[in-house]
Amino acid sequence: MNKPTRQNLYIALTYSITLVGGMFLGYKFLKDQGYTIQKPSAVSVNHTAKVEEIVHIINKKYVDDVNVDSLNHLPIDSLLHKLDPHSNYLPPDKATAQQESLEGNFEGIGIEYYILNDTLLVTNVVRGGPAYSAGVKVGDRILKIDKVKVSGQNLEKVDMVGKIKGKKGTPVQLVMLRPGGIKPLKLSIKRGRVMVSSIDASYMLTKSIGYIRISRFGANTDLEFRDSLSVLKARGMSKLILDLRDNGGGYLSAATGLANQLFAENELIVYTEGKHEPRTDYITTGGGLFQQGKLAVLINENTASASEILAGAVQDLNRGVIIGRRSFGKGLVQEQFPFGDGSALNLTIARYYTPLGRSIQKSYKDGYAAYQHELDSRLEEGELTAVKNPEKIKPKEVDGGGIHPDIYVRMDTSGINKFYRQLLHDKILFDFVYDVLGGKYHHDYLEKNFGNFNISTSDFNLFIKYLERKKITIDYPQLYAAKTVISNDLRVLLYKYHLGDSGYFKALNQRDPVIKQALTSLK
Repeated sequence: MNKPTRQNLYIALTYSITLVGGMFLGYKFLKDQGYTIQKPSAVSVNHTAKVEEIVHIINKKYVDDVNVDSLNHLPIDSLLHKLDPHSNYLPPDKATAQQESLEGNFEGIGIEYYILNDTLLVTNVVRGGPAYSAGVKVGDRILKIDKVKVSGQNLEKVDMVGKIKGKKGTPVQLVMLRPGGIKPLKLSIKRGRVMVSSIDASYMLTKSIGYIRISRFGANTDLEFRDSLSVLKARGMSKLILDLRDNGGGYLSAATGLANQLFAENELIVYTEGKHEPRTDYITTGGGLFQQGKLAVLINENTASASEILAGAVQDLNRGVIIGRRSFGKGLVQEQFPFGDGSALNLTIARYYTPLGRSIQKSYKDGYAAYQHELDSRLEEGELTAVKNPEKIKPKEVDGGGIHPDIYVRMDTSGINKFYRQLLHDKILFDFVYDVLGGKYHHDYLEKNFGNFNISTSDFNLFIKYLERKKITIDYPQLYAAKTVISNDLRVLLYKYHLGDSGYFKALNQRDPVIKQALTSLK
């Protein structure tokens, strides 16, 4: 296998599409509750004055002792990078976007779409959202937005997003072409608040084992989790697999609220503490729906912040087994300080600690750049792909560097090669599914044959012809070496297209070694 580059194999193995109705949902900073956003400072837009104000805030609020005199003459980003990797400055546009995310003001029409052949292809419609109510369907191609032609215009993704996004109550005019249709369809849709669940999938894996995957800890995650537990328990669940892989965190209150469903009353879940912030303990209130059954929590190198808090509590309090790979290691608490010109400072004011007093935060002593590439280093050094757990450790005795699993499961890189990575980079697999394969299969057929559906030889040959039609230079030895992983990717993407995120994760989990290990551990 070729040596991975910094653009890297790791990214190729963890891709996803998360573009929803004019907004990105993914790894975003979500300020942990318990610390209020400060009122905007009246400082002028003058750069020097702003630097002085930032240094003043650092002196009064930063988590550790700092020699502020050494910071005064540095550019803003440089001085913050000297502190830690998660303290940062946001210009007005990014501060506004972040504030909307923090407040949950997701306003749009509620569609997922993919840019295929310079056209917006609708790949999901959020149930109950404005687009759903207006009759938008999966497979529709958007030709115009408010009389502006977007089909065939080679617009950038950010341009597409900006044309659909808008304030609640404002209309957007769409001209669309339905699959197999000849005459375009015109719709006027009034934008609204779109509720997007943080539960990616919730279903029964076996007669007794339930599965819940959480993408992030949002304002309503604890309530959504409780509802999912209630449904699964009614279906016979006595054991649970909680999947926190690729969960970048979110609200601390959501994580602690969710913990109430899993732990008995008066259990310490996490505490925070900093130089200027006294210790704050977060204690369970009890009354949960799943305080006794067997529990497996799945983590990986993208599991961060609030999700690490929950995994750490499960591990420290012996509530369940942690399975997967070492988590990201983000254990710093930020508070936001807005300025009068609309910009803002996110400053680290405290650290998270697990019930046993372990810090979650990984080291950043080698500087900002090294920190940003730390996951790449794990891959290149073999930590993620070792056949056996590369670390001879007792997980609960490790302080710093994330949460170490009780049971290690390696990242499977079989079939991953340069040609496959190029297909991912160019989004060819997505293009093929949305352009060709999605129209070949009906969702009823896929659902009926869920347990035994595979990409056929004729499907794969059709894929090769698609590559040829796209004038892609094919490395045939590498193509056939990657055939298994390509076929599986096409299979799960086909399920995503027809059955949404729930179908995607059900299909993905069928052949997931981490799920297999969790099922074994819960027997």
